[in-house]
Amino acid sequence: MNNIGNKYDHSITWNFLRHNRTVLLVVLVVSAVVSAVAAALIHPTYLSTATIIPSNSNRMSKAILAERYSMDFMDYGSERDCEYAIQILTSASMEDSLMQHFKLSEHYKLKTDDPHIVTKTRKKLQGNVSVKRTNYMGVVISVIDRDARMAADMANFMATYYDTLCHRIHYARAYDAYVIMHQLCDEVGADIARLEDSLQMHSVRSGALNLLIADKCRELAELQTRTSQTKVDLNQHIQYKFWVDHAYPADKKYAPKRTLIVAGGVAGSLTVAVLMLLLLGCGCRRETEGR
Repeated sequence: MNNIGNKYDHSITWNFLRHNRTVLLVVLVVSAVVSAVAAALIHPTYLSTATIIPSNSNRMSKAILAERYSMDFMDYGSERDCEYAIQILTSASMEDSLMQHFKLSEHYKLKTDDPHIVTKTRKKLQGNVSVKRTNYMGVVISVIDRDARMAADMANFMATYYDTLCHRIHYARAYDAYVIMHQLCDEVGADIARLEDSLQMHSVRSGALNLLIADKCRELAELQTRTSQTKVDLNQHIQYKFWVDHAYPADKKYAPKRTLIVAGGVAGSLTVAVLMLLLLGCGCRRETEGR
């Protein structure tokens, strides 16, 4: 089989480059200068990350007060706890706290008279913050900002405020449980008082009433124990996470990668220039052949 026709003649490429070397050189220099200037005008951004491991979601009262409790409150969280943590860290409550604490609308230089300033600030914030789970049940909080100190402070604030949001969520539920348990204790206590009054009214000691009073007393003791546990959950101020790494101001910019910008700009410009020269060459050749 003859493969001579399949071989590419590199002299064609060499002649093309030699014939258009002036144009390509001008394109190379101009695109490099323009890309360098454009890259220099882009404000650098910095990345800071904070890493935490959520604690388990078991009630502290069970871990401390309950007997025969198999879980340790010092245990790291499970995959479910990581999902809970990501949901809280990316919640609107967390975003609102960041926007208010750091005055992000001013920091992002948004117009104060803009009717959609809150939405724009939230979108800008969401583009600069990411929360991801690691392969080891940890959660990484990443913040990108033009100010390295601001990026670190925002990441650490999110990790710290996570405890506040968790406490707020647990407090609301623990308070409802405490009110219910306290009402049950009052009701059982009132039943015991009525039974004791009935027992005193009878001249003959009633064994049935004594048994019923004993059952009610055991029920009241159990309810009081559970009420105490609920009160512990209500008043606890603990951390719902384990710190792994605090965020610190980065000493190296995250973006832009100016070398890549310049290289991409030069490569793109040269590609367009070569295509334009090829099209012009084909047009001139057809025009010559038409004559």
